[in-house]
Amino acid sequence: MGGMSVRTQTPQPTQRSDHRAGFACFVGRPNAGKSTLTNALVGKKVAITSNRPQTTRHTVRGIVHRPDAQLILVDTPGLHKPRTLLGERLNDVVRATWAEVDVIGFCLPADQKIGPGDRFIAKELASIKKAPKVAIITKTDLVDSKALAEQLIAVDQLGKELGFQWQEIVPVSAVGETQVELLADLLVPLLPEGPALYPEGDLTDEPEQVMVAELIREAALEGVRDELPHSIAVVVEEMLPREGRPADKPLLDIHANVFIERSSQKGIIIGPKGKRLKDVGIKSRKQIEALLGTPVFLDLHVKVAKDWQRDPKQLRRLGF
Repeated sequence: MGGMSVRTQTPQPTQRSDHRAGFACFVGRPNAGKSTLTNALVGKKVAITSNRPQTTRHTVRGIVHRPDAQLILVDTPGLHKPRTLLGERLNDVVRATWAEVDVIGFCLPADQKIGPGDRFIAKELASIKKAPKVAIITKTDLVDSKALAEQLIAVDQLGKELGFQWQEIVPVSAVGETQVELLADLLVPLLPEGPALYPEGDLTDEPEQVMVAELIREAALEGVRDELPHSIAVVVEEMLPREGRPADKPLLDIHANVFIERSSQKGIIIGPKGKRLKDVGIKSRKQIEALLGTPVFLDLHVKVAKDWQRDPKQLRRLGF
């Protein structure tokens, strides 16, 4: 019987000559802390955090640069029981991504008992033979040490039940930055040896337009989570520097469309006298300016794309 190894201190670095580079992805049910962890590791807001499930629609990669390694984080959408064509397509994307990464981190919040959603994902993980699996217990700042110990044992059991061994079981709190470095130290040895795959300055290889669209989408969802959870898609039509501006006072013009499924949802998004849409614009513009480091003029329009979630042609056009 192998004992359970829970890491709480940094392993000793081996000789520095061999550089490693590879892909990792974090999985877990919605709100398991995947995006927060990605951001903490990369040190800059890349993935989009929102307290709404399944808001990370695109493969955002955060890139952790270290002297000894480059860890590329692939953010897959949440795996869930599909109800629509979009759901099925997302699940296919997830499985395809899992099959290609070098290591999979399964995020389980410390403050919630293992539930059917976790089992569903763990079962899928069990069928993936190649990639080593690391269980990451997130949000450890929310529980005491006894509850944390119980969760660690439960997670160890979950692997045994499904017939696989976790490579590591790591408690982290991304909020307190506790052990985020340790997590990177543990993921790195699981990557293949090789040179860096991306230039030093890159934090993400997502096109900026996609990241901007995600920020707008997140802001648009802010007040209407319950009414329109998944029926918002954002497409950035163009991003152009405003002509004739002095070099020290650039302005970026961004034109974006917020698509909804039905015209009855228009009022919800726009709000009384257009106030909501204006707030969405102000909020997302601040975040876009922080992301791109330049002043932005944001032009938002709400459009109806009938039942886009069920229509393959629309899905393609909206980037899924």
